[in-house]
Amino acid sequence: METSISKKATWGYLLKFSLPTIISMLLMSTFGIVDGIFVARLIDPIALSAVGIVFPFFAFVMAIGFMLGVGGNALVAKKIGAGLETEARVNFSLIALTAFILSVLVAVVGIAFPSFILNILGANDFVYDMALEYMMPLLYFLPAIILGMAFQQFLITEGKAHIITITTVASGLTSAGLNYVFIYLMDMGLRGAAIATSIGFTLPAIIGLLYFTFKRSGNLYFVKPKFEIRVLGRACINGASEMVTMLATSITSVLMNNILMRLQGPEAVAAAGIMFAAMGIFTALFVGFSSGIAPIISYNYGKGDTENLKRVYINSLWLIGIISTLSIGLAWLLTNPIISVYDVPVGTAIYDMAFVGTRILAAGFVFMGFNTFSSMWFTALNNGLVSSVLSFFRTLVFVVIAFLILPEIFGLNGAWVAMPAAELLGIGLTIFFFKKMKRKYNYA
Repeated sequence: METSISKKATWGYLLKFSLPTIISMLLMSTFGIVDGIFVARLIDPIALSAVGIVFPFFAFVMAIGFMLGVGGNALVAKKIGAGLETEARVNFSLIALTAFILSVLVAVVGIAFPSFILNILGANDFVYDMALEYMMPLLYFLPAIILGMAFQQFLITEGKAHIITITTVASGLTSAGLNYVFIYLMDMGLRGAAIATSIGFTLPAIIGLLYFTFKRSGNLYFVKPKFEIRVLGRACINGASEMVTMLATSITSVLMNNILMRLQGPEAVAAAGIMFAAMGIFTALFVGFSSGIAPIISYNYGKGDTENLKRVYINSLWLIGIISTLSIGLAWLLTNPIISVYDVPVGTAIYDMAFVGTRILAAGFVFMGFNTFSSMWFTALNNGLVSSVLSFFRTLVFVVIAFLILPEIFGLNGAWVAMPAAELLGIGLTIFFFKKMKRKYNYA
């Protein structure tokens, strides 16, 4: 009997299957902007610099959930495609438990050594107290946040991506409503913003926990886990590229924040917060599509259906090309409206830096879509090594090189150019590995 994950991979099918994930990613990005708007309008635009300082640590921790979620999902989906449902459930239960334990350990370390972490993140005397106020509440919610990220990936394999969409909407509305209550009505400042955001991110964990505990008729639900280091190792290797991407985001954000503080001070960090929030909307399109169709790739690979795998490959490349082109145009058209919602006056330093920087960043969209897809493609094929190499060079090596060189030559605009430059270098690796691995997997 044909299931939703095994149909012929036409353009319409790929878009329909990935649409709930795309919408979820877009909503998460949009709600992230909403949180920033509350901070900018109800506290102060400069408070965005504190949020920007804390973000790299948050990204570092979330990488754990994303690695185990995406990598474990690739492993589990492949086993389901091969008819090994019982083994898939045992592996899934082990992966979820491991994600929880690791997140608790990281949270404890963060709570014990906040000053050490903030100093590494580049918090100077001006933003230190604000950054500490924002970071501490997030630490207490980390286990739930990480589990929520992992559960979302497994729900895609279950064919329940609509649950992710509904949960994301509920999470965003909860976060927005609580931001208003905590910041405006209760005058809790950045601490209230962090608590509101954390509660919103906790909802996916609650929904996932309930679903996988009580829904016993699907492919995946909680059973007694069996500790297998090989399974955890394979999940980590499969998801290593996604972890590398998020870790690289964390590392490069720390580097960028330190450079921006040196070049223009907290105003530049605040402008970067606005820019990358806007960029996150368009990035969500690529990540949402790529992660949304990943179970289709893993399933057909596990099943040995090379014809359908070829359809997924070529149709995905066409769709990403179209999405990339549209994204550049939309980014340019919406630059002013996006910045304006933060209540940053035209002509101020923050506005001018955010305006120019957003348009420079948009140039990288033409390459970003293909680079994002290539990493997820090899993850779904259970080739974590190639996926990790792609992510490592594109999101870390190339970005660090660009950040260390370009600002010295072009000043602040050089910092903005660094990301598109890294994507341009990354497309070379993407093309190389697509050609090199096509005979092994027969996708072209």
